[in-house]
Formats: sequence, structure tokens, C-alpha cells
Amino acid sequence: MELAEQVISKYINRFKSQPQYLIRAPGRVNLLGEHVDYNAGLVLPAAIDRATYIACSPSATPHSTLWAVDLNQEAFFSAESVSAKTQADATPLPEWAFYPAGVLWSLRQENLSTPAMNAVFSSNVPRGAGLSSSAAVEMGFMLAWQALGGWEMPALQLALLAQKAESQYVGVNCGIMDQFASACGIKDKLLLLDCRSLEWKPLTLPTDIAIVIADTSIRRKLAASAYNERHQACAEAVRLLQKSLPHIRALRDVRVEDFNRLSDQLPVKLERRARHVVEEIERMNQVEALLSAGKIQEFGQLMNQCHASLRDLYEVSCAELNSMVEIAQTLKGCYGARLTGAGFGGCTVNLVEQTHAENFALTLAETYQARTNLQPEIYITHAARGAELIEI
Repeated sequence: MELAEQVISKYINRFKSQPQYLIRAPGRVNLLGEHVDYNAGLVLPAAIDRATYIACSPSATPHSTLWAVDLNQEAFFSAESVSAKTQADATPLPEWAFYPAGVLWSLRQENLSTPAMNAVFSSNVPRGAGLSSSAAVEMGFMLAWQALGGWEMPALQLALLAQKAESQYVGVNCGIMDQFASACGIKDKLLLLDCRSLEWKPLTLPTDIAIVIADTSIRRKLAASAYNERHQACAEAVRLLQKSLPHIRALRDVRVEDFNRLSDQLPVKLERRARHVVEEIERMNQVEALLSAGKIQEFGQLMNQCHASLRDLYEVSCAELNSMVEIAQTLKGCYGARLTGAGFGGCTVNLVEQTHAENFALTLAETYQARTNLQPEIYITHAARGAELIEI
């Protein structure tokens, strides 16, 4: 049974009625532009064909009741209780419920209608794998409350409210990329997003190129502390560089040649963090021209450079991610490989010639398992549509 059907069936079993709405919200993979979204840079994500599914209806009670199928846990909260991060009975919210509760909190900040709901949800976006399972949950509940509340808002605006939920309510100081990709995904297209202006455009990958995601099976808690620490380091680097470059507002504004000239003004660790961002943004400046010209080999080299930078300068990789990337880069048909997402575990993204994709996935899994004694999950994916209501 497909996940959507399972969610509907479990809703009927739990609430003894048919759900009124079914929502699908995808995860995302980012091909290039890592840890630059909160530095006002350019990113290149795509929504993927793995998603969170939510079945929901209005509730007759004053609070919302949510069943997280994958955890077999329920939470219930009201518009009033979420401000204190508690359930309706004043007990603490379970950690997973911070994401839907944060969406409710964010929408209430905008004075939007958020009727209490009954909801059942499940996801095949692996948690803690760097594929934005949290953004998929957030965007799913954004659409659920939009449908139940009877108001409409552009997808990008919904993404911004979901980002606010994660940064200000959940406490992960994220950029806009994850929620944007889940909200605005286009089938078979990559999304080139300027995180400062929020202008974006779809870009096409050649049809003979596959996106292969390799899950190391190493899970991270979104090292919220390590992630926020990197965010703070970038802000501090900007503050110090402003002494010589008073016009800059973010690392996005620092040219590579200026950074090289001024880098000795930064403490060693700060210099490494900022160098990754400045050089990654320079790599992103090349993306549109390379993809438009079909120069996949050169684009793949940028992915390889990105991984080395995330490993050595930003220090968000780990031994298992490095092994997965090293193996992939030796295999036939692989143009580029790197960790994707925040790092500290999770997945790699690989650009592979379509005719070699199946063998690539098989060989990568076997070699990785032999090297690490871990069972990975490798899947060939494609760019998918963004979050949507589905007819039941």
C-alpha cells in the first residue's frame, strides 16, 4: 500500500471518519551551495520524490490532535498552549511536535485562521539524513492549516513562515532553502534561488543524468548547537571584515580576492569557516552558465570541490560521509559527489550518467558496506513537484 493510502487508512482507524484533506510535502536534496543560504548566497536544491503525507480534518475539540505514525506517538496542543511549548494539558510537547506546533505559532503571529485539526502523518523522507524531513513536515502542516483556515498565500510566503517556525520556535537558525524547495519544487527541474532577493528560476539537468542519493545510515540530531555555531561564526566574520569592507552585509558580499587579501584579520577557525562560504558562493556563480551549456563534467568538479571544503574548512563532514564520497568519485559514470544538507551524518548526493546509475548504486552500496560495516540505502531520485493538496 502506498504511503498516502496508509495515512488515510490510519486516520480512519484513529478518528473513525474519512479525512477531509490529504497533503503531500516533499523533502529536498541540494546539489550545490551548502551552508550559504543563511549567508545570503545562491543555492541549487530540488524537491525529491520522497515526502511527508498528512491526512487531516477539522476537530470538534479546542485542540489539535496529531498522530506521528512513524514514531507511534500522539501530541495534542492548542493555539494557546504552543506559546509555552506545552500540550493542551500543560505537559511538555514531544520534540517531534515542535515542528507542527511551530507552524501553528508562526501562522498565529500573522493572525491567520488556524482551526483545530485531527491529523495523521507519515513520511518516507529519512529523519536526520540531510534531506529536510523537518521542512517537509512544516510545509505539510502549512498547507493543512491553509486548507482548514480557508485562506491562500503564495508558496514562497508559506516557506518564509515555515522558516520562521524552525528558526524562532524550534531554535535551529536555518536559512530559507529547505522550506523553499519543499514549497516550490518543479518536476524534473533544479531550483536556482538567490537567498537574499528570493528571486529564483528553474534550471534543467540533461535527461541522461541521474541524481543518486546515498544514505550513510549515520544519523545526526541536527547538531543544532554545531549548526548555530557555524551561523554565529559567519556573522562574526562579517563583523570583523566590515572594518576593512564597511559596505558588506553578509559573506555573500565578499569577493574571493578581497577575502584572500584580508583573511589574516580573522582568527584561524573563523577564517576557515568564512573561506568555505566565500568560495562556495563563487562556485555557485558559475552554475547557471555551466548547466545551460551542458557542461556536466565541470559542474561535477564543483560538487567535488564543495565536499572537500565542507570537510576541511567548514568541518561538517564525518568519516562515513567521506568514505561514501571517496568511493563514489572512483566509480564509472560519476560526475560529482558530496555530502548534502547540514552534515554531521546523513546523505551524499551524486550526479551520475543515467546508463551507469543502477551499477553505480549497487557498487557504491557494496563497497561502502565492506569498508564501514554499515548498511546504506542508495536510491535514484528525480526532481519532484512541491507541496500540494491531493484529491482523496
